[in-house]
Amino acid sequence: MSMLAFAIIAAVVLISAFVQGSTGMGFAMILAPVVTFIDPSLIPVMLLVLMIPLNLYIAAREREHIDWTGVKWISVGRFAGTFAGLWILVIVNLHQLALLIGWSTLIAAVVALLAPKFTPNKPVLATVGLVTGVTETSTGIGGPPYALAYQHSPGPELRSTVAVCFLVGEIISLIVLAFSGQVSTETLMTTAWMLPFLAVGSFLSRYVHHRLDGPVLRYIVLGFAIVSGIIVIVQA
Repeated sequence: MSMLAFAIIAAVVLISAFVQGSTGMGFAMILAPVVTFIDPSLIPVMLLVLMIPLNLYIAAREREHIDWTGVKWISVGRFAGTFAGLWILVIVNLHQLALLIGWSTLIAAVVALLAPKFTPNKPVLATVGLVTGVTETSTGIGGPPYALAYQHSPGPELRSTVAVCFLVGEIISLIVLAFSGQVSTETLMTTAWMLPFLAVGSFLSRYVHHRLDGPVLRYIVLGFAIVSGIIVIVQA
């Protein structure tokens, strides 16, 4: 990887960590298009590895607001969806994977934006987990389905609950990917160099996250999803 490519990814990691720490989503939506354009082979492992410490920090910061019932049912569906996502990752080429990243992000974000206000029940939460398992394991992006489920929740509940759901799902996906031979030492080394930039972005978000709530937070999150999806589709 060239120094320019490294610098671009590092800068976007910092920005993405700041956005995720502030809003509860956006890390993979922002970073995935950039990494896909520079080096698609880093997807989805780089995103999954970086999001583990990021979401651990977010969940711990607002732990008293976690919706544990939602976490439980989403995790059940998430486990099942992981294997479907692995199958997709194995059978598609990098061009198809880029298109899948773009379209899955864009469609889910538009659906979330147009959906009427509702409180998700257990079947809906399990379905969200299933869809996320497919998209996050194959592309590294899992935020839009969570945005659909929790878009009308208070900011602290959205950020903390989604962080725990991400954390559980990322660990499941990485274990499955590792056993299937999809995790390379080179990717892990490149990812490790991004950790300081992740830490800085996460730390800076602590000064902003308490200011974001309600409709503003919802539109920011879904706006990131729509823009990132369009960028990837155009690139592919």
